[in-house]
Amino acid sequence: MMADLWPVVSFTEVATLVRRPVVVNELEDYPEVGVRCFGKGIFHKPPRSGFEVGDKKLFHLKKNDFILQVTFAWEGAVGVISELDETYYGSVRVLTFEIDPALCLPEFLHLYFRTQSGVEQLLKISPGSAGRNRVLAIKRLPEVKVPLPPVEKQREVIERFGCIEANLGRISLLRHQKQSELSALLRSLIHSNDHKRAVPVPMSELVTWRPTDTAVSLAENYTFAGVKSFGRGVFRKEAKSGLDFAYDRLTQLRAGEFTFPKLMAWEGALGVVPDDCDGCYVSPEFPVFTPDTDKILPEILDIHFRSPNVWKELADISTGTNVRRRRLNPKAFLTYEFPVPPMSVQREVAAIAKKLGTANALADQIEVHDKALMPSLLDRIFNQHDTTGLGD
Repeated sequence: MMADLWPVVSFTEVATLVRRPVVVNELEDYPEVGVRCFGKGIFHKPPRSGFEVGDKKLFHLKKNDFILQVTFAWEGAVGVISELDETYYGSVRVLTFEIDPALCLPEFLHLYFRTQSGVEQLLKISPGSAGRNRVLAIKRLPEVKVPLPPVEKQREVIERFGCIEANLGRISLLRHQKQSELSALLRSLIHSNDHKRAVPVPMSELVTWRPTDTAVSLAENYTFAGVKSFGRGVFRKEAKSGLDFAYDRLTQLRAGEFTFPKLMAWEGALGVVPDDCDGCYVSPEFPVFTPDTDKILPEILDIHFRSPNVWKELADISTGTNVRRRRLNPKAFLTYEFPVPPMSVQREVAAIAKKLGTANALADQIEVHDKALMPSLLDRIFNQHDTTGLGD
């Protein structure tokens, strides 16, 4: 992009730490900002009353402030305050810096601290005995070096990368919209008006609820599975030692089975166990069901229970006075009536779903590649002009 080497200066030559204390009123509300890791910027937290804030210190934010979050700066928790963020507040852990506009653009700094070189410098001045306990040493900020091309060059970098990110964002949005439309199409094929032979059948006649089958050994490790809300399916989680959880029994999953967490099923946390979760474990809070494949194919269960309309029906048979604490009892689930289409329709839809699954997996791989593209491009452009050896 540029052939000339960029000069390098101390971060504190372009950035001045500024604190604007807030006088907290118990009767007013104070929404705060948070800072995402990996250069993903600012997000907004729900407001709290001044009474809830108590003696906690808060600070005003101004447009174009550059932000470092001291406990996660080593992990790229940086951002730039926009006009929309000015009505929010920062905690004592959110450092605000005014950037000299004649020398540097805040967005350019944000891009630099999304590179490996930038994050490594923040890591270097964030001492701690363990990764999650690292805290930025503010007094060592002068040690951090940043590239400083002319402002017009900075603006060119910002605009070019902004264009790339925007295009990748649009592509991702279109990809997810397409997947959502195809999922809706599959659901319509299952219950198409072209065949009116779908018979409502209680789940108790279609699946078998099987008991926990594994006694926990404190000396063993168990790879768990989870279920994401909003129809996003079953996924593989981390391995845990038997010492790290309180359950004395678990259920080992088999591919093609159906499961859900009792607490979040009403929010679409249901799904069929995929091949990569075969052999994983779930706690007794996850009832596990084996489909009778002579009556219902697992693929059809999976498609049906990804529908928001079905989640509403499950919410009606879930119990609990607190909306967020509703629980779907397995016995209640077994009373749910499933409109079972003819097996010929099930097989046809399952075949289509398999092809779409292959296409979606490929699309997901492309998205992972796309997400890795920006950091790679940023590293390349900044390392190209690195005059300090930081990018080696």
